Amino acid sequence: MALQSMTGFARREGTTGRWRWAWELRSVNGKGLDLRLRLPPGLERLETDVRRIAGENFSRGNLQATLSLTTGESQLEAVLNQDAFAAVLAMRDKLEGLIDPAPLRLDTLLSIRGLVDFRETQDSEETVAARDAEILSGLKAALSDLRIMREQEGAALARVLLGHVATVEALTSTIEADPSRSPHEIAARLSAQVALLMDGTGALDRDRLHAEAALLATKADLREEIDRLKAHVAAARDLVTKGGPVGRKLDFLAQEFNRESNTICSKSNASAVTAAGIELKVVIDQFREQVQNLE
Repeated sequence: MALQSMTGFARREGTTGRWRWAWELRSVNGKGLDLRLRLPPGLERLETDVRRIAGENFSRGNLQATLSLTTGESQLEAVLNQDAFAAVLAMRDKLEGLIDPAPLRLDTLLSIRGLVDFRETQDSEETVAARDAEILSGLKAALSDLRIMREQEGAALARVLLGHVATVEALTSTIEADPSRSPHEIAARLSAQVALLMDGTGALDRDRLHAEAALLATKADLREEIDRLKAHVAAARDLVTKGGPVGRKLDFLAQEFNRESNTICSKSNASAVTAAGIELKVVIDQFREQVQNLE
Protein backbone atom coordinates (compact mmCIF):
# COMPACT_ATOMS: atom_id res chain seq x y z
CA MET A 1 0.00 0.00 0.00
CA ALA A 2 1.09 3.55 -0.69
CA LEU A 3 1.98 5.90 2.13
CA GLN A 4 -0.67 8.60 2.56
CA SER A 5 -0.59 12.14 3.83
CA MET A 6 -3.69 13.33 5.65
CA THR A 7 -4.00 16.59 3.71
CA GLY A 8 -5.72 16.99 0.36
CA PHE A 9 -8.57 18.47 -1.68
CA ALA A 10 -10.97 17.06 -4.27
CA ARG A 11 -14.04 18.23 -6.16
CA ARG A 12 -16.48 16.30 -8.33
CA GLU A 13 -19.66 17.55 -9.96
CA GLY A 14 -22.29 16.19 -12.29
CA THR A 15 -25.83 16.44 -13.61
CA THR A 16 -28.68 14.00 -13.09
CA GLY A 17 -31.89 14.92 -14.89
CA ARG A 18 -32.75 18.47 -13.92
CA TRP A 19 -30.46 18.33 -10.86
CA ARG A 20 -26.86 19.53 -10.67
CA TRP A 21 -24.71 18.35 -7.76
CA ALA A 22 -21.15 18.98 -6.58
CA TRP A 23 -18.97 17.42 -3.88
CA GLU A 24 -16.07 19.29 -2.23
CA LEU A 25 -13.73 17.35 0.05
CA ARG A 26 -11.03 18.85 2.27
CA SER A 27 -8.76 16.75 4.47
CA VAL A 28 -6.28 17.83 7.16
CA ASN A 29 -4.40 16.13 9.99
CA GLY A 30 -6.33 14.33 12.71
CA LYS A 31 -5.82 11.65 15.36
CA GLY A 32 -8.64 9.56 13.91
CA LEU A 33 -11.18 9.82 11.12
CA ASP A 34 -13.41 12.82 11.88
CA LEU A 35 -15.98 13.43 9.12
CA ARG A 36 -17.72 16.80 9.14
CA LEU A 37 -20.63 16.57 6.73
CA ARG A 38 -22.72 19.35 5.20
CA LEU A 39 -25.75 18.18 3.23
CA PRO A 40 -28.55 20.23 1.63
CA PRO A 41 -31.93 20.20 3.42
CA GLY A 42 -33.88 17.09 2.56
CA LEU A 43 -30.83 14.91 1.87
CA GLU A 44 -30.03 14.01 5.48
CA ARG A 45 -30.94 10.42 4.63
CA LEU A 46 -27.64 10.11 2.75
CA GLU A 47 -25.53 10.67 5.87
CA THR A 48 -25.27 7.00 6.85
CA ASP A 49 -24.09 5.97 3.39
CA VAL A 50 -21.65 8.88 3.17
CA ARG A 51 -20.02 8.02 6.49
CA ARG A 52 -19.77 4.35 5.54
CA ILE A 53 -18.13 5.12 2.19
CA ALA A 54 -15.68 7.58 3.78
CA GLY A 55 -14.73 4.99 6.41
CA GLU A 56 -14.04 2.43 3.68
CA ASN A 57 -11.52 4.80 2.07
CA PHE A 58 -9.69 6.45 4.96
CA SER A 59 -8.75 5.67 8.55
CA ARG A 60 -7.35 9.03 9.72
CA GLY A 61 -7.79 12.73 9.04
CA ASN A 62 -10.26 15.53 9.66
CA LEU A 63 -12.40 15.26 6.54
CA GLN A 64 -14.90 17.97 5.58
CA ALA A 65 -17.40 16.90 2.90
CA THR A 66 -19.81 19.43 1.43
CA LEU A 67 -22.59 18.61 -1.05
CA SER A 68 -24.34 21.32 -3.05
CA LEU A 69 -27.50 20.59 -5.05
CA THR A 70 -29.30 22.89 -7.48
CA THR A 71 -31.98 22.51 -10.14
CA GLY A 72 -31.13 23.35 -13.71
CA GLU A 73 -34.72 24.33 -14.52
CA SER A 74 -37.90 24.84 -12.53
CA GLN A 75 -40.98 22.81 -13.41
CA LEU A 76 -44.22 24.14 -11.92
CA GLU A 77 -47.60 22.52 -11.67
CA ALA A 78 -50.99 24.03 -10.76
CA VAL A 79 -52.73 22.49 -7.75
CA LEU A 80 -56.42 23.16 -7.16
CA ASN A 81 -57.60 23.62 -3.60
CA GLN A 82 -60.62 21.34 -3.72
CA ASP A 83 -62.18 22.64 -0.49
CA ALA A 84 -61.87 26.25 -1.61
CA PHE A 85 -63.32 25.41 -5.03
CA ALA A 86 -66.27 23.61 -3.44
CA ALA A 87 -66.89 26.67 -1.26
CA VAL A 88 -66.90 28.93 -4.34
CA LEU A 89 -69.43 26.70 -6.11
CA ALA A 90 -71.61 26.57 -3.00
CA MET A 91 -71.60 30.36 -2.74
CA ARG A 92 -72.54 30.67 -6.42
CA ASP A 93 -75.49 28.34 -5.90
CA LYS A 94 -76.52 30.25 -2.78
CA LEU A 95 -76.47 33.56 -4.63
CA GLU A 96 -78.32 32.23 -7.64
CA GLY A 97 -81.01 34.70 -8.70
CA LEU A 98 -79.25 37.57 -6.90
CA ILE A 99 -76.26 37.97 -9.23
CA ASP A 100 -75.46 37.39 -12.87
CA PRO A 101 -75.77 33.64 -13.44
CA ALA A 102 -73.02 33.64 -16.12
CA PRO A 103 -70.66 30.63 -15.92
CA LEU A 104 -67.48 31.08 -13.92
CA ARG A 105 -64.52 32.04 -16.10
CA LEU A 106 -60.99 30.67 -15.63
CA ASP A 107 -59.48 34.10 -15.12
CA THR A 108 -62.06 34.74 -12.42
CA LEU A 109 -61.15 31.51 -10.65
CA LEU A 110 -57.43 32.24 -10.86
CA SER A 111 -57.97 35.63 -9.27
CA ILE A 112 -59.46 34.05 -6.15
CA ARG A 113 -56.69 33.88 -3.55
CA GLY A 114 -55.85 30.39 -2.35
CA LEU A 115 -57.96 28.63 -4.95
CA VAL A 116 -55.06 27.63 -7.22
CA ASP A 117 -51.51 27.13 -5.97
CA PHE A 118 -48.42 26.81 -8.17
CA ARG A 119 -45.62 24.64 -6.84
CA GLU A 120 -42.52 22.87 -8.10
CA THR A 121 -43.19 19.49 -9.67
CA GLN A 122 -42.37 16.63 -7.32
CA ASP A 123 -39.99 13.99 -8.73
CA SER A 124 -41.05 10.38 -8.62
CA GLU A 125 -39.46 8.00 -6.10
CA GLU A 126 -37.58 6.31 -8.95
CA THR A 127 -36.16 9.64 -10.13
CA VAL A 128 -35.06 10.60 -6.62
CA ALA A 129 -33.46 7.19 -6.05
CA ALA A 130 -31.53 7.46 -9.32
CA ARG A 131 -30.37 10.97 -8.40
CA ASP A 132 -29.20 9.87 -4.93
CA ALA A 133 -27.32 6.91 -6.42
CA GLU A 134 -25.56 9.24 -8.85
CA ILE A 135 -24.63 11.59 -6.00
CA LEU A 136 -23.11 8.72 -3.99
CA SER A 137 -21.24 7.56 -7.08
CA GLY A 138 -19.84 11.07 -7.39
CA LEU A 139 -18.75 10.92 -3.75
CA LYS A 140 -16.81 7.72 -4.42
CA ALA A 141 -15.08 9.37 -7.37
CA ALA A 142 -14.22 12.43 -5.25
CA LEU A 143 -12.81 10.22 -2.49
CA SER A 144 -10.71 8.41 -5.09
CA ASP A 145 -9.34 11.76 -6.30
CA LEU A 146 -8.61 12.72 -2.70
CA ARG A 147 -6.81 9.43 -2.13
CA ILE A 148 -4.61 10.03 -5.19
CA MET A 149 -3.66 13.48 -3.91
CA ARG A 150 -2.94 12.14 -0.42
CA GLU A 151 -0.81 9.36 -1.88
CA GLN A 152 1.18 11.80 -4.01
CA GLU A 153 1.98 13.88 -0.95
CA GLY A 154 2.63 10.67 0.98
CA ALA A 155 5.25 9.66 -1.61
CA ALA A 156 7.00 13.00 -1.14
CA LEU A 157 6.88 12.57 2.65
CA ALA A 158 8.29 9.05 2.31
CA ARG A 159 11.40 10.42 0.61
CA VAL A 160 11.83 13.01 3.36
CA LEU A 161 11.35 10.44 6.12
CA LEU A 162 13.77 7.96 4.56
CA GLY A 163 16.30 10.78 4.38
CA HIS A 164 15.85 11.45 8.10
CA VAL A 165 16.17 7.73 8.87
CA ALA A 166 19.41 7.58 6.86
CA THR A 167 20.76 10.53 8.85
CA VAL A 168 19.85 8.82 12.15
CA GLU A 169 21.63 5.70 10.94
CA ALA A 170 24.75 7.67 9.97
CA LEU A 171 24.86 9.51 13.32
CA THR A 172 24.41 6.21 15.16
CA SER A 173 27.40 4.80 13.25
CA THR A 174 29.39 7.93 14.10
CA ILE A 175 28.65 7.48 17.80
CA GLU A 176 29.46 3.77 17.63
CA ALA A 177 32.81 4.40 15.92
CA ASP A 178 33.90 7.27 18.16
CA PRO A 179 37.38 6.56 19.63
CA SER A 180 36.16 7.46 23.12
CA ARG A 181 34.20 4.16 23.15
CA SER A 182 37.19 1.91 22.46
CA PRO A 183 38.34 -0.31 25.38
CA HIS A 184 41.81 1.23 25.23
CA GLU A 185 40.46 4.79 25.55
CA ILE A 186 38.07 3.81 28.33
CA ALA A 187 40.86 2.07 30.23
CA ALA A 188 43.24 5.02 29.80
CA ARG A 189 40.61 7.51 30.97
CA LEU A 190 39.69 5.43 34.01
CA SER A 191 43.34 4.91 34.86
CA ALA A 192 43.97 8.64 34.77
CA GLN A 193 40.95 9.30 36.96
CA VAL A 194 42.01 6.67 39.50
CA ALA A 195 45.57 8.00 39.54
CA LEU A 196 44.26 11.51 40.17
CA LEU A 197 42.18 10.31 43.09
CA MET A 198 45.04 8.24 44.54
CA ASP A 199 47.62 11.01 44.26
CA GLY A 200 48.56 12.03 47.72
CA THR A 201 45.70 10.09 49.30
CA GLY A 202 46.95 6.87 50.77
CA ALA A 203 43.75 6.19 52.69
CA LEU A 204 41.78 5.24 49.58
CA ASP A 205 41.39 1.56 48.76
CA ARG A 206 42.83 1.07 45.26
CA ASP A 207 40.86 -2.12 44.62
CA ARG A 208 37.62 -0.44 45.69
CA LEU A 209 38.35 2.52 43.43
CA HIS A 210 38.95 0.23 40.46
CA ALA A 211 35.69 -1.59 41.17
CA GLU A 212 33.72 1.66 41.36
CA ALA A 213 35.38 2.94 38.18
CA ALA A 214 34.49 -0.27 36.35
CA LEU A 215 30.87 0.08 37.51
CA LEU A 216 30.71 3.66 36.25
CA ALA A 217 32.19 2.59 32.93
CA THR A 218 29.52 -0.08 32.58
CA LYS A 219 26.75 2.42 33.28
CA ALA A 220 28.24 4.85 30.76
CA ASP A 221 28.48 2.26 27.98
CA LEU A 222 26.28 3.09 24.97
CA ARG A 223 26.08 -0.39 23.43
CA GLU A 224 22.43 -0.98 24.31
CA GLU A 225 21.31 2.44 23.07
CA ILE A 226 23.20 2.01 19.81
CA ASP A 227 21.72 -1.45 19.23
CA ARG A 228 18.21 -0.17 19.90
CA LEU A 229 18.72 2.78 17.55
CA LYS A 230 19.79 0.38 14.82
CA ALA A 231 16.68 -1.75 15.41
CA HIS A 232 14.45 1.35 15.31
CA VAL A 233 16.10 2.49 12.07
CA ALA A 234 15.34 -0.88 10.45
CA ALA A 235 11.74 -0.82 11.70
CA ALA A 236 11.12 2.75 10.53
CA ARG A 237 12.58 2.08 7.10
CA ASP A 238 10.44 -1.03 6.76
CA LEU A 239 7.23 0.81 7.73
CA VAL A 240 7.86 3.71 5.35
CA THR A 241 8.68 1.32 2.50
CA LYS A 242 5.61 -0.89 3.03
CA GLY A 243 3.29 2.11 3.37
CA GLY A 244 -0.35 2.00 4.43
CA PRO A 245 -1.79 3.65 7.56
CA VAL A 246 1.46 3.56 9.58
CA GLY A 247 1.44 7.09 11.01
CA ARG A 248 0.79 5.98 14.60
CA LYS A 249 3.51 3.32 14.49
CA LEU A 250 6.05 5.77 13.12
CA ASP A 251 5.08 8.29 15.79
CA PHE A 252 5.78 5.64 18.43
CA LEU A 253 9.18 4.93 16.84
CA ALA A 254 9.94 8.64 16.88
CA GLN A 255 9.36 8.65 20.64
CA GLU A 256 11.70 5.66 21.00
CA PHE A 257 14.33 7.39 18.85
CA ASN A 258 14.09 10.41 21.14
CA ARG A 259 14.39 8.28 24.27
CA GLU A 260 17.64 6.68 23.06
CA SER A 261 19.14 9.99 21.96
CA ASN A 262 18.41 11.52 25.38
CA THR A 263 20.11 8.58 27.10
CA ILE A 264 23.15 8.88 24.84
CA CYS A 265 23.52 12.57 25.61
CA SER A 266 23.21 11.95 29.36
CA LYS A 267 25.76 9.10 29.33
CA SER A 268 28.25 10.71 26.96
CA ASN A 269 31.70 11.50 28.30
CA ALA A 270 33.14 12.75 25.00
CA SER A 271 32.37 16.02 23.24
CA ALA A 272 32.14 14.34 19.81
CA VAL A 273 29.53 11.86 21.07
CA THR A 274 27.56 14.64 22.75
CA ALA A 275 27.58 16.70 19.57
CA ALA A 276 26.37 13.71 17.55
CA GLY A 277 23.68 13.04 20.15
CA ILE A 278 22.40 16.63 19.95
CA GLU A 279 22.33 16.47 16.16
CA LEU A 280 20.49 13.18 16.48
CA LYS A 281 17.79 14.86 18.59
CA VAL A 282 17.35 17.60 15.97
CA VAL A 283 16.87 15.07 13.16
CA ILE A 284 14.47 13.01 15.26
CA ASP A 285 12.35 16.10 15.98
CA GLN A 286 12.18 16.77 12.23
CA PHE A 287 11.25 13.14 11.62
CA ARG A 288 8.46 13.24 14.19
CA GLU A 289 7.09 16.53 12.86
CA GLN A 290 6.71 15.02 9.38
CA VAL A 291 5.19 11.82 10.77
CA GLN A 292 2.28 13.88 12.15
CA ASN A 293 1.12 14.40 8.55
CA LEU A 294 0.77 10.68 7.80
CA GLU A 295 -2.38 8.59 7.90
